[in-house]
Amino acid sequence: MFPTLPIGPAVIPTAALTWLLGFWLALTAVERAAKPLKLDASLIANLATVGLVAAIIGARLTFVMLHWTAYQDNLLGIVWPLNSGFDVVGGLLIGVLAMVFYGRAKQLPLWSTLDALAPGIVVLLLAVSMADFLGGPGLGAVTALPIGVNLFGTNRHLVQLYELVIGLVALWVWWRVSAESRFAGRPFLITVSVLAFGRMLTDAFRVNVPLSSGFHIVQLISLGIVLICLVILARKTLAATALPG
Repeated sequence: MFPTLPIGPAVIPTAALTWLLGFWLALTAVERAAKPLKLDASLIANLATVGLVAAIIGARLTFVMLHWTAYQDNLLGIVWPLNSGFDVVGGLLIGVLAMVFYGRAKQLPLWSTLDALAPGIVVLLLAVSMADFLGGPGLGAVTALPIGVNLFGTNRHLVQLYELVIGLVALWVWWRVSAESRFAGRPFLITVSVLAFGRMLTDAFRVNVPLSSGFHIVQLISLGIVLICLVILARKTLAATALPG
């Protein structure tokens, strides 16, 4: 793997660089997706920016609260260094809440807005997988296949690259569905279903994941997301076909 990138006297963490590039590409993706959906591109871009900033700050603050004893005598450590110490779940919840409040304040239509945000979500997940691949976390299971990568003397699945393939497929699906979408929400629901189903498959090749009764928790969550999306998609499809004309 390539955890750092030496540029002259400086050594830049590749994961941080990938994240920054991913943020920029995700914002660009949602802004461009908003235009064909007849949404205000600047409002959608602002919505995504609010969510990203709130998620980053929320992830840091959640981590600090969960590990307060490590910071109570070093308050400067809350804001520096920022190269580690983020709670993903807390960040996601706070980011989503911030976007909900902003979207309601600007009276953005729910499903059309989600359709525009879908490619940005995919791009962010692609950035996460690439950062993991370059940085080294997220070990794959041992494999005898020649496509594996040698880590610590053991050949392992390239699980992060599998996730990249799933993400690219999801982007292609969003592009095809959004071009011929019959109702708002269809591109988002189908894209998220593809992502979640793909994560169910790829997570089977991970080894450092939380388990519940022998199942990967991420796989169980992904299965739930797929089922919810399919149920909503079925109901919206029936409602759309029932409309006259």
